Amino acid sequence: MRVLCTTTGSPSHGRAQLPLLRALVAAGHEVRVATTEELAPLFQQDDHHVLTCLPRFSPQEFADPAQDLAGIADAAALGPEQQQAAIVRFMIRVLSGPMAERLREALRPVALEFRPHLILRDGMDLSSCLIAEELGIPQLPTPSGASNVLDPTEIHPGLNALRAELGLPTQEDPLSIVRHGRIDYVPADFSFARHLPGPWAYRQTVNVDRDSVLPPWVAELPTDRPLVWAAIGTALPMLQKRMEEGQQLPEMPFEMPDAAKTLQSIVEAAAKLDECTVIVATSGVPVDTTALPPHVHVTDRLPQPLLLECVDLFLTHGGFNSIREALRTATPLAVLPQFGDQHPNAERVEELGLGRQITDRTPDGIAAVCRQVLADSGAAATARRARLEMLALPEIEHAVADLERLVGERA
Repeated sequence: MRVLCTTTGSPSHGRAQLPLLRALVAAGHEVRVATTEELAPLFQQDDHHVLTCLPRFSPQEFADPAQDLAGIADAAALGPEQQQAAIVRFMIRVLSGPMAERLREALRPVALEFRPHLILRDGMDLSSCLIAEELGIPQLPTPSGASNVLDPTEIHPGLNALRAELGLPTQEDPLSIVRHGRIDYVPADFSFARHLPGPWAYRQTVNVDRDSVLPPWVAELPTDRPLVWAAIGTALPMLQKRMEEGQQLPEMPFEMPDAAKTLQSIVEAAAKLDECTVIVATSGVPVDTTALPPHVHVTDRLPQPLLLECVDLFLTHGGFNSIREALRTATPLAVLPQFGDQHPNAERVEELGLGRQITDRTPDGIAAVCRQVLADSGAAATARRARLEMLALPEIEHAVADLERLVGERA
């Protein structure tokens, strides 16, 4: 079986795909990964066939300022909820229009040469829906926040316009983008997908990074107090790095989060949690660590899935990959969302009772929510329930047989 996998966005998207791709390769299937230069190193450690044919992802780069940005021209004057809704509408226009068109131009030659039996696509890659329809093969989205929050009924008009333009049959059902299903690592009762049918669900994998190990200093931390892990994921630091490299992006009518400011607030909040031990990961973003109390430990990064196994609270940006890793280890969440799907994810965390969203973004506000979640026995119990349900899911290796049957039924 030949499988084409597409990956764009942040490294977390590739990390979600790696366990499945490894299982397919181990079963003797041929896998090709189409991605960006930034994300290619994620896959090369497994010796996958990697093609860096996709443009570097940023919604602004695909947008037409006169058209796609017009709907959010007054976003800066809106309240937080209205601004978030405007940003989602902008994302839908871009992903189902100019971005899908441009990605198709890059991916179609690869697909025509490789002739895959199946496409596993990034949740933000809607071009693969069109390519799969043209080739008459199934496609499934892999776990991603975009798949969870984008409403297919709103995506549908843009994709149908592209279908008509490309000479493809238009589709009546908005759920045609998941006609053959979708893959997720979250049990149905704890799903974050608001608009999609139930998934092919498999157990979240703990060992994603090869030979990951915690440094010795972690083992020497005190165990007579709560341990808090704080991190802001990979997407925001990646955007920060691009700006430091001098990349010019089109002006947006709203302010993107500043990774350095967010981290500084987190570090200052950590200093206030003197009844805890706090580890803060910076992902390489500079932060002022002068005069920090001894209970705060700042590091560039750590193997998050390993550390979460012994953490009492995860102070997170709310990326879907991080949330899944916390569910796998029954870790309650204090969510400080930054952009994109992270705001809906934070709301869903509260709905499910897995923790709380931080709305007061000051150090005092962050510290207060952390204390509330640590004292909330209900959040801890719900997190344990999520872990039990996640452990009841089949291992990712079972997906291979499911995909083989899907392809076989279509052959």
